[in-house]
Amino acid sequence: MTMSKNALPALTAAALLLAGTAASAGEIKPFTADYQANYLGIQGVGRMVLAPASGNRWRYSLDIGGSMAALNQTTVFEESNGQWRPVSNTDTSELLIKRKRKDATYDWARGEARWTGDVKPERAGPVKLQAGDLDAMLINLAIARDVAAGKPLSYRMVDDGRVKQLNYQVVGKESITVAGKARQATKVTRTDGDKQETVWVVNELPVPVRILRRKGGEDEMDLRLKALH
Repeated sequence: MTMSKNALPALTAAALLLAGTAASAGEIKPFTADYQANYLGIQGVGRMVLAPASGNRWRYSLDIGGSMAALNQTTVFEESNGQWRPVSNTDTSELLIKRKRKDATYDWARGEARWTGDVKPERAGPVKLQAGDLDAMLINLAIARDVAAGKPLSYRMVDDGRVKQLNYQVVGKESITVAGKARQATKVTRTDGDKQETVWVVNELPVPVRILRRKGGEDEMDLRLKALH
């Protein structure tokens, strides 16, 4: 199976990590972030992209590609009264020959979210929306924003036909290498039963420099930032 999207270029200049990426807390700026990826034990590459869409909307995507697996998640969101609101989300995955796709619509006028595609009937919705709700993708950006601003890392996630409260804790500082350069990162973590997520954030960067998700003591996904431009 081929990689998701085209092969990603190798970007190694450390200066890219500093040029044009710093933003004040809550400010949105376009970026492309390239990651080394390990997805379900398969080595590959990852790319996060934030780009303007129409009006006050933005398109935020994550692509992970490897020899036997591919993952794409794309969220369109808007700025509203200082908050980020998901408008739509597409989640596709391919492992060996098995392919799945889910589509979400967040209708803020009606105050509800619905899901179609490869979803169970009980996960199709509608789910009632509240101000401040995020989908799973947007939480990546929110953590980077809120760590830099010193805000609580508590989020109400509306995703995959359900509502879940996610609470992250800062567990300290750690040196982490990004594009061959050591950077001081804030390490935050969340545990949910046998699942654990750990995120490393460098204050002047708009995305996590590493995201590690584990289940039952085994790594599910490990993204390590290689370059940002």
